[in-house]
Amino acid sequence: MTKDCNALALLVRDIVGNPFRPVTFAPSWRSDTALSLAQGMYESRDFSATPILADALQDAGCDNDDVLNHCRGPGPHVRGCWVVDLVLGKE
Repeated sequence: MTKDCNALALLVRDIVGNPFRPVTFAPSWRSDTALSLAQGMYESRDFSATPILADALQDAGCDNDDVLNHCRGPGPHVRGCWVVDLVLGKE
C-alpha cells in the first residue's frame, strides 16, 4: 500500500506542483522551442523530452529552480504536468 501511495503522491506533484510555492511564469519563457517541445509532449503523451524543455526554458531566460528542477527530475511526468501546462498557457 505504501508503494501505491508514494506513486500517487508523485503523480499529484507532477500535476499540481508545490501549492506552497506558486510559480510566476514569465511570458518571455515561452520561446518557439519551448512551445514546440511542450506541445509535442502534450499531444504525444511522451514526456521523455522534459530535460530538453528545461534547457529551452533556461535559454529563454527562466531562472526558476522549481521549474527547471521539476523538468530535470526523474518524474513521472504525465499529461497535465504543471510545467508543460504553464508553457502552453493552460490553467
